[in-house]
Amino acid sequence: MTAPDHARAGGAGNLGADAPLRGVARVVNALLAVLSLLPLRALHALADGVAWLAALFRREEWHVARVNADLCFPDWPLERRRAMAREALRQNARGLFELAAFWHWPVARVLGSIESVEGADVIDEALAEGRGLLVIAPHHGAWELLQMWLAQRVRLHALYRPPRVAQIEPLLNRGRSRSGATFWPARPSGIRALFKALQAGEAVGVLPDQSPPGEGVFVPFFGRPAKTMTLFSKMAARSKAPVIIGWAERLPHAAGYRLHWRRVTEPVDDADTEAAAAAMNREIEKVVLERPEQYQWTYRRFSRRKPVAQNPYLRGPRRR
Repeated sequence: MTAPDHARAGGAGNLGADAPLRGVARVVNALLAVLSLLPLRALHALADGVAWLAALFRREEWHVARVNADLCFPDWPLERRRAMAREALRQNARGLFELAAFWHWPVARVLGSIESVEGADVIDEALAEGRGLLVIAPHHGAWELLQMWLAQRVRLHALYRPPRVAQIEPLLNRGRSRSGATFWPARPSGIRALFKALQAGEAVGVLPDQSPPGEGVFVPFFGRPAKTMTLFSKMAARSKAPVIIGWAERLPHAAGYRLHWRRVTEPVDDADTEAAAAAMNREIEKVVLERPEQYQWTYRRFSRRKPVAQNPYLRGPRRR
């Protein structure tokens, strides 16, 4: 697959993508460059070792994964919930180590690791409507790979939340923009750029399953109230763009990846932002249930909560 001109050139919104790396970003990039010399199987083996240590020493990621499993799957037997939490640790670690490949291998080699694509025609049919394209991309499977593939077919734009360590931002933008996708910081200017992209018939991707620090509504996610963004539903309602959801399944034994795309059927463009956010969460749940262990259960999805509600992630006497 040959990348189109816009994919080779990158986007004007990739702020810091060409900035020199300094400090911790230079160290991280050097480490990733060394790891990129390894095949995918070796990267996954290293990740599994790190995950094993995290569980052995009861790291925070292990605690969070266990809490999330208990919250979202209370009807499962305890051992099944613990097994999913252990596997989620491995899958999360594999995603981190895969950055060495995704950010340093030639793009053609990365795309060559995709074993199959389910629903590619869904994207073509949606784009043919001429109203742009909205993409729900939950933190499920190898989501970094998802945008790399999609950016070869359509001009792709996405928001990102600047990292807490400012020095890392140029590294993130450099790695992610290799595909040609344009990344905009989550600021008013970035949001305006997304609406312009939709008006131009281009694609906008959103990772909507993390708690927004600002505006949001509490709606169910696996039966638990979770603070959920309203930006996506507002874009869907205003643009009337077709909405698809996608995820990149990580195949066993480092055999590559399988991409999944499908048209969203839930009313995520409802004028009622709370109803629309709940509909979006239901779509994400359907995807997660296909491979529950590949979801990012190490994220504290339910930490932002209504006043006086209990924080499920705190331990001991600090639980409230």
